[in-house]
Amino acid sequence: MKQTSKHITNLRPQQKIYTNKNKSIKYTEINAIVNRLYLQTYRRPSSIIIQLIQPLLWLILFGALFQNAPINLFGNENINIKYKEFLNPGIIIFTTFNSAINSGLPIIFDREYGFLNRILTSPIINKRSLIYSCIIHTCLITNLQVMIIILFNAFQVDKIPKIHELSTILITSTLVITNTSGISICSAFILPGHIEFIALTTLFINLPTLFISTALAPLSFMPYWLQIIVCMNPLTYAVEIIRQSKSVELISLKTQIIDTIWFQIHVKESIIILLVVNIASFILVNKVIKYKYD
Repeated sequence: MKQTSKHITNLRPQQKIYTNKNKSIKYTEINAIVNRLYLQTYRRPSSIIIQLIQPLLWLILFGALFQNAPINLFGNENINIKYKEFLNPGIIIFTTFNSAINSGLPIIFDREYGFLNRILTSPIINKRSLIYSCIIHTCLITNLQVMIIILFNAFQVDKIPKIHELSTILITSTLVITNTSGISICSAFILPGHIEFIALTTLFINLPTLFISTALAPLSFMPYWLQIIVCMNPLTYAVEIIRQSKSVELISLKTQIIDTIWFQIHVKESIIILLVVNIASFILVNKVIKYKYD
């Protein structure tokens, strides 16, 4: 009997065998959840319209409020731009941030109505499909809103954006969407209900994060203590990357976007900061979902 059991033990494979079946199932799960989210969006188009109207109102009202401001206030010695052109990158990033910070709402409503339990008890292989599907859905919807705002800006300024401007805007906005969506999804799994979620995102995170960035005013307008806080905000680097892509012929990794008495930040360092924030948000969400549902 001992020899038989030893012989059978030796028949066990020494390495794990991986197949492509699990990968195809994961893609099917993500596709199914994304289609479900798009169906919810199709049935509630008012949410997208409101999220699109809000930044357009900011663009129109703030642009009209400061239209008579001296042009040289919002540029350097070589580049002078009007406030509307200065405000456009801030409105684009504000739109992406505002949409991404609400990406956890479907999850928290599914929690309250019991649909999340049905999804988790279904034969789902990878629970991270919930995270990936929410981020993919938010990216596509928000980038569509960004393109509408770009067209509106082009109509106002009477200037067609160049290819490198469009690519820079879409890449930067996607980085902002992914890291902000991770924070939103993490909040959706932690907070008890949608009332706390809306209070946290709208009152505590949304507007303060916008005001402690360079979306509405340049860094030189701010006191030194506020400049330190603004430089710790990832949205500042996203806004300045887009702003520089509009003001120079061709943006490069060595283009300087932040200049303070303490340090100077180039495009390369800004992209690294945004990538680090993305990685940290993904790790945080994966830890939370593993702790609560595995």
